[in-house]
Amino acid sequence: MVWVSDPFVDSGRGFWAKLEGANPGGIKDRAALHMVERARGRGLLGEGATIVESTSGTLGLGLALSGIVFGHPVTVVTDPGLDRVVRRLLNAYGATVDTVAEPHPDGGWQQARRDRVRAILDRAGPDAYCPDQYRNPDNVAAYAGLGHELVSQFERVDVLVCGVGTGGHSAGITAVLRERWPRLRLVGVDAVGSTIFGQPARPRLMRGLGSSIYPDNVAYAAFDEVHWVAPAEAVWTCRRLAARSYATGGWSVGAVGLVAAWVARVSPEGSRVVAVFPDGPHRYADSVFDDEFCRRHELAAGPPALEPDEIGRCDEREVLRWTRCTTVTDPCGRRRRTGDPTAR
Repeated sequence: MVWVSDPFVDSGRGFWAKLEGANPGGIKDRAALHMVERARGRGLLGEGATIVESTSGTLGLGLALSGIVFGHPVTVVTDPGLDRVVRRLLNAYGATVDTVAEPHPDGGWQQARRDRVRAILDRAGPDAYCPDQYRNPDNVAAYAGLGHELVSQFERVDVLVCGVGTGGHSAGITAVLRERWPRLRLVGVDAVGSTIFGQPARPRLMRGLGSSIYPDNVAYAAFDEVHWVAPAEAVWTCRRLAARSYATGGWSVGAVGLVAAWVARVSPEGSRVVAVFPDGPHRYADSVFDDEFCRRHELAAGPPALEPDEIGRCDEREVLRWTRCTTVTDPCGRRRRTGDPTAR
């Protein structure tokens, strides 16, 4: 944990950042190890069978770790946006990297990757296994441990700020924290161009949060509000965090940090705000922390606005910059799972 305050918030205020980048591969080490362990325990994954999964990066590192720990070959299906550092690390860790060439016309890169996973599984036969991070409830359960760590570290948490991609860590952590603090507020952070909360799907530069499909693991009823953040806003925050606190990371860290700082500024005095930073900065040397990359993609526009835009419904209009909505619904109209402990 690290305390983040000036210059993001007024003196005496700030938020606590949980540095999941201290894990070997990032926050999704937790999900990968737990999903693989549970699959083995249920007999879904036999000794030495191949693991195949779609990922934009961090889960792939976790699955490579799982393959080493449990003795499974791993095939990671990704797309051309995968960071070069991650691709090289996956190769070094012994994983096979399969790259799709074109996005799906409706579901973008994520659906294209999922289609490729299905094709690989069909060829590999019944012994191959896909964890399916988007729909696997073990992805949610994997983060109970992180929730218990926070319970052990704090007497009280008032607000939790999480990025949202598969929905796993926001749902899993919140389920634990609300058992202890039922009035905990959950603030979700999404990417501009992501369809998770009902916005139109657009090509996205940011990796690690957002989606062009609707993951089943997103606990919509658990969220008190959602914010969308644009790439330039995330980059500015990443670099500011690095210069002032030495605690930084990639796209999702920048987006979460921007929102957490705002929440700390506007919450009642004495509120305890905790933000989850999913990874560290090292894999973003060629993007977030590359001046030429940022110039090429027009990401050096200066600091973001002090306040987010506001919309009354998540689908009210397309958002293009940092925007907030306090009415969160499932855009697919699905009812929550029976017994979902994160819903209120």
